[in-house]
This record gives sequence, structure tokens and C-alpha cells, in this order.
Amino acid sequence: MAQVTFREDICKGCGLCIDVCPKHIIQFSERLNTKGYHSATVPDGDMEKCIACTFCAMMCPDVAIEVVP
Repeated sequence: MAQVTFREDICKGCGLCIDVCPKHIIQFSERLNTKGYHSATVPDGDMEKCIACTFCAMMCPDVAIEVVP
């Protein structure tokens, strides 16, 4: 199972990762990060649907996402 990690402290909530996820498992967090943005996250239970395509990490302009297959 792949593991997607979001660096919430630098995410600016642009949503580009949400748009490119082919499995539609990425969404905005309900809480705000230290910059005042809703960062991206994968809800509990949806991580197993990740296919480790790395589209989210490639699209992130802030390099805030790491995908480990």
C-alpha cells in the first residue's frame, strides 16, 4: 500500500493535488495550518485506494507532498 505524506506546514491549499488525483481521495483538511490555509489530506481509510501514481507530488508547487510506494 502506498503512503502519501503532506507537509501541512507549507501547504497553501491550492487544490492542484486534489484536481489531479485519479482516485479522488485527496481533500482539504477541516483544520487550518500555521499559515491559515486548509491543507490537503487523505482521510483515514482512503489511503489504501492510493495507486502511488505521484501525480499529486509532481503537481504540488510547494513540494509539500511525498509518495512512498
